[in-house]
Amino acid sequence: MTSSVPVPSYQECMSSGLSSKTYSNDMNSGRHEAERIVLNVGGIRYLTYKSTLETLPGTRLANLVDVWSSDTTNEFFFDRHPGVFEFVLNYYRTGKLHCPSNVCGPLFEDELDFWGIDELDVEPCCWTSFRQYKDAEETLAQFGKINSDVDQSRNPPQTLKQKIWALFDDPHSSVMAKVTAFVSLFFILLSITVFCLETHQSFHVSANVTELVTEDEYNAEEMVDEVIVMPALVIVELVCVVWFTFEFFVRFWCCPDILSFMKSFLNIIDLLAILPFYVEVGLIGLTHKPGVSLLGYLRVVRFVRILRIFKLTRHVLGIRVLGYTLAASVRELGLLLIFFALSMLFFATMMYYAENLTPSEDSTFSNIPVGFWWAVITMTTVGYGDMYPVTWLGMMVAAFCAVAGVLAFAMPVPVIVSNFSRYYSLAVTKHKLPKKKNNYKPQMREHSLD
Repeated sequence: MTSSVPVPSYQECMSSGLSSKTYSNDMNSGRHEAERIVLNVGGIRYLTYKSTLETLPGTRLANLVDVWSSDTTNEFFFDRHPGVFEFVLNYYRTGKLHCPSNVCGPLFEDELDFWGIDELDVEPCCWTSFRQYKDAEETLAQFGKINSDVDQSRNPPQTLKQKIWALFDDPHSSVMAKVTAFVSLFFILLSITVFCLETHQSFHVSANVTELVTEDEYNAEEMVDEVIVMPALVIVELVCVVWFTFEFFVRFWCCPDILSFMKSFLNIIDLLAILPFYVEVGLIGLTHKPGVSLLGYLRVVRFVRILRIFKLTRHVLGIRVLGYTLAASVRELGLLLIFFALSMLFFATMMYYAENLTPSEDSTFSNIPVGFWWAVITMTTVGYGDMYPVTWLGMMVAAFCAVAGVLAFAMPVPVIVSNFSRYYSLAVTKHKLPKKKNNYKPQMREHSLD
């Protein structure tokens, strides 16, 4: 937004902080007073030359100079951030664009867009701090919906399906949603507890099971003893499955996009965790041998119920952010795996030849693939003790292997910790943002220069 004001006199320039020495130097430089232009940004006046603004063609100020006539005015007013404009004007003077440390990235980006300056012109020394906020926003937008949680809380659902969806999907939308999330979390922990207790002998009982046996083309039934899980645990598991089934189908019925719902990793886990239970219940009455074999196989695949632990990511923000952190640190983790694999191959080979230069009956390094196992447990500083060197040369190789393992794991840890801290603080801050009563958006008005 621009508007013209009367041309300042020399006395006004003196009162605004320009010394006589500065003024005389300007006159002695051969630049005519008509080439000088005053930019009033947010109430602060900046004095520069027309040639300075012409150094960046295509920008707002350069276009302003093209249509400027000294016969009309040489001062223009812009209702913009004066602190940022200091760096913008310095870019015209020096050709180097720096980012102020006391201004947030989105504000600086908006100011650059207003003045017609490309954000890619930011100097390398300021680029990391300038792009840090945008990298975090883009990562969170790709990996989850933390960004949309606040928007949903500020825009309350209207229809019945939207209200039910918010009740089961957004714990921060209402008090009832928090209660629902707590109930779901209780059943998840209860189901995992039952899954673990089913493997303990104290919760097993003996039962007589009838099986259908075929002998000489005749079918006969015989009673066999079978160890089954205590009925009380089965009832608890049934209650948990009923809740998970109810929750899954309610969310499926109320979801805004069915295709996106079915593609979600957590929703696929929900389906896989409850499906084997119903298939097992449907086959539990079978007595013929193929049916019994299939039932036994389904009982083996009960381990998929442990996948319910991933349902915690829907209710625990820290676990969800941890997943985003690992996904954002794929490059660092990939470099760790490559370095680890190369080190494993190198030290396993070195240990094999070091231990076999002088053959010994006590050596357990019979080949290089066996040394892979030793290299893994040594680099991770586990050291089970099932394999160890017996020669002094092998001991030296083992020492270097252990040190290399410590260094390999120490390198990516600071990056992962930094990513987690940044994403978690951003997610927590967005969840704690107060609701805005009015979303004010200023309307930009264009004024002519006349």
